[in-house]
Amino acid sequence: MGTVLGGLTLIIAGLVFFVVPPAEGLGDYVRIAFFHIPVAWVAVIAFFISAWQGARYLRSGDMLADAKSAAASQLGFIFVILATVSGAIFSKLTWGAYWNWDPRQTTIFVLLLIYGAYLTLRAAMPAGVKRAKTAAVYALFSFLTVPFLVFIIPRMYFSLHPSPVINGSGLAMDSVMLAVLLAALMDMTGIFYWLYKKQVMRIMQEER
Repeated sequence: MGTVLGGLTLIIAGLVFFVVPPAEGLGDYVRIAFFHIPVAWVAVIAFFISAWQGARYLRSGDMLADAKSAAASQLGFIFVILATVSGAIFSKLTWGAYWNWDPRQTTIFVLLLIYGAYLTLRAAMPAGVKRAKTAAVYALFSFLTVPFLVFIIPRMYFSLHPSPVINGSGLAMDSVMLAVLLAALMDMTGIFYWLYKKQVMRIMQEER
C-alpha cells in the first residue's frame, strides 16, 4: 500500500507543479493549497475518529478502541502542524509575514493547544483503564471544539485567508484544479489510513 501511495503522491505532485494553472489573484502560490487543504481535511477526520473510538471505548472497554483513539489523535496533531506550517508559508508569500494572528491562524493555534494537552495528559499517565477512560472523555470533549474552531469562528470575523479558496468564483473552480484537488484529498486520506493502521499496531504492541 505504501508503494502505491508513494507513486500516487508523485503523480499528484507532478500535476500540481506542471499541469495546474495559476489562480486568479493567487498566481502560482495556489499550489500550496493542494497540500494545505488535504492535510487540514485529514486532521479533522483524525480528530473525529479519535472521538468516535473514544466513545466506543467508553461503551465497550475494548483497549483496541483506546489504541485507535490515541493513534488518531497523535496523527491528527501532526497533520494540524503540517496545515499550520503550510498556511504560515502561504501567509509569508502573500501577506509578508508568517504569522499575523488572523482568525484562522488563531483558531488553529487553539486547536494545537487542545490536542497538545491531550497528548501530554496521555503521556503523563501510566497505561491502563484509568488512562484509557480519561483519554476517551478528553477526546470526546475536544472534538466538540473542532467544528467551531475550524468552520464557524473563523467565518465570524474578517480574514485575509482566501475563502472559499482557489479562484474567487466559489466552488466553480477550474476543472483541472478541482480534479487534482480531489485526487490530493483522496491521496492524503489514504496516507493517513496507512499511517493510522501502523500506529494502532505500534500502540497495541507497546501496551502488551
